[in-house]
Amino acid sequence: MGGSLGCHRSIPRDPTDFSCGKRKFSAACNFGHILVNQERLNINTATEEELMTLPGVNRAVAQNIVEYRDCIGGFKKVEDLALVSGIGATKLEVIKLEICVSSRTSSSQHSPSSLRKDLDHQSCTGMNINTATPAQLMSIRGITEKIAKNIVAYRAEHGPFRSIEDLVRVNHINSSLLDKIRFHVFVERSRAPSTNTNAGLTCTTKSHPSPTSFSLRSDDLDLPPGGPTQILSVRPNVEPPSGLRDGKPVVRVATWSLQGCSCDKANNPGVKEVVCMTLLENDVKLLAVQDLLEREALDKFCVELNQGTLASVRKWKWPRGLWKSVVSEKPTGRSSKGVSYSGFLWDTSSGIDLKDAAVLESPVVNGNGNHSYPRLYLAHFSVGSYELTVVNVHIQATAASGESNGKNHNTDEAKCPHLPPSVQETLKVEKELVLLGDFGSPAQSSELDILRKEKLCALIPSSQFTNISTRTPQGTRCLDNIWLSRSLKKIYSGHCMVIREGLTNPWIPDNWSWGGVASDHCPVVAEFYADVSPKELTRPGMAVVDRVDVPKHER
Repeated sequence: MGGSLGCHRSIPRDPTDFSCGKRKFSAACNFGHILVNQERLNINTATEEELMTLPGVNRAVAQNIVEYRDCIGGFKKVEDLALVSGIGATKLEVIKLEICVSSRTSSSQHSPSSLRKDLDHQSCTGMNINTATPAQLMSIRGITEKIAKNIVAYRAEHGPFRSIEDLVRVNHINSSLLDKIRFHVFVERSRAPSTNTNAGLTCTTKSHPSPTSFSLRSDDLDLPPGGPTQILSVRPNVEPPSGLRDGKPVVRVATWSLQGCSCDKANNPGVKEVVCMTLLENDVKLLAVQDLLEREALDKFCVELNQGTLASVRKWKWPRGLWKSVVSEKPTGRSSKGVSYSGFLWDTSSGIDLKDAAVLESPVVNGNGNHSYPRLYLAHFSVGSYELTVVNVHIQATAASGESNGKNHNTDEAKCPHLPPSVQETLKVEKELVLLGDFGSPAQSSELDILRKEKLCALIPSSQFTNISTRTPQGTRCLDNIWLSRSLKKIYSGHCMVIREGLTNPWIPDNWSWGGVASDHCPVVAEFYADVSPKELTRPGMAVVDRVDVPKHER
């Protein structure tokens, strides 16, 4: 059917009942090109105005639908609409009988079904990367001319791709780009049954073509219930640094807010793999961790690094080290899920040893007589031949929650608590000082003027973003940082970075889908020379502070 619909014409909630319609269309709108399958609205071609005729869809939600549709290249099924900000599963149930999905070449409706597909009957869609020319590859959103030529060159040198995951071996293709294009490409190549492992899970694939090549049915595997269809993760193809800089041994120190990390989250095989492999692949030897909802959560990663139960960790070709962890006895911050703790994770085999650690109490109390947040978590480490004071900071900006919707915030306007008064005393006493963590605001923020007054220097500029999500992998805000005292500039190698590769995993939930990030914060890494004589670090007027011994169970 088609043509102009009168203002009294409506689309019924039940496609077989044309007497109970609720949506009214303007006579000026022509919907002949978008109404298919008994007058359902095709969400792949509908405009914002047309989408706003759906129950509960306002202008903002309609814009989100169009933006998300453009980003993924079109909806593959009706259920995909639940992933759009402002829709969700509840609203989808209300409108799903009024919408449909059809491709450019077919008007067949994709009826609501489970997210888990029977891949034995799934046909190849998109472009075959084993036969596509550079010009054809460039038609895919996200693939530039340079990347297209790199794909063809890699194929010519190494032979046909065996799986879509092999694309990460091509220059300038990372896991984030792969996630964007995987449903637009496929590998047309039959494979004999083979055994694959992921996160310690073993499975046998059946010989069949698939848009994701390694996608597997859940009933083929012995997996925890409720997991994703595709379970094979892709780690960056890297070799760890040599541990030397200009011929001198170096040690890498990092900070990472793990975004409400409970024991359940730490036990997720995807989260555990991302955290552990990121440390190993980037040669991080000392990690400051924030936003632990349970004190026992950090030990899950420590045990995995030492025992290697996940396949990726177990098969790491280089030494994994000998790891220990410590977590604050008292809460150091507060998040939307309650109080949170801070901690440290370090490799003792690299010459790092914990001397002591304690929460710095603030004299300021709130109206209930309780100590306010945030609290600093201070630790003294011996690194090689010198002692390093590391202060773990967790200040959560109140506007940070909006990032989950992929919206860009003005970081200067984001409100966050001030640094506690205890930081002033610490800055006066400690000299070889590293402040690192989630500061809730960029380095240029006036809230951090106290650090600049004490001659501390931020390593990450405000223009470099430290957050991440699947919708905005490039980030929008600079929240995490590492600040150094003036004396430590002598041992700072001049190298720091924000890690963005390998932070997603098929087993990590992403709203109503899978393949999310382990945290909405990226790890921030700084490199220091390890073999430094104590004489090179001048410590005039070093005052003595009371240090609290760490309980045995924390070590």
